[in-house]
Amino acid sequence: MGLILWLIIGGLAGWIAGNVMRGGGFGILGNIGVGIVGALVGGFLFSLLGLQSGGFIGSLVTATVGAVVLLWVIAKVRNG
Repeated sequence: MGLILWLIIGGLAGWIAGNVMRGGGFGILGNIGVGIVGALVGGFLFSLLGLQSGGFIGSLVTATVGAVVLLWVIAKVRNG
């Protein structure tokens, strides 16, 4: 069950981040990928700040924040 929940959180986080950063999602696989990488980025950033999140909502917030940061960095690298 954990893998399925991980994919659901990744998909939701990627979709939310896509809507926040550029007005649209990336398709189901793209959203899941962005969300999963975003969860890693968010977890790293939250640990630097001494923050911890738990449960479904906390994991979704962490993954979404990380995905938004990831998309912002990608946009900055692309635009120089």
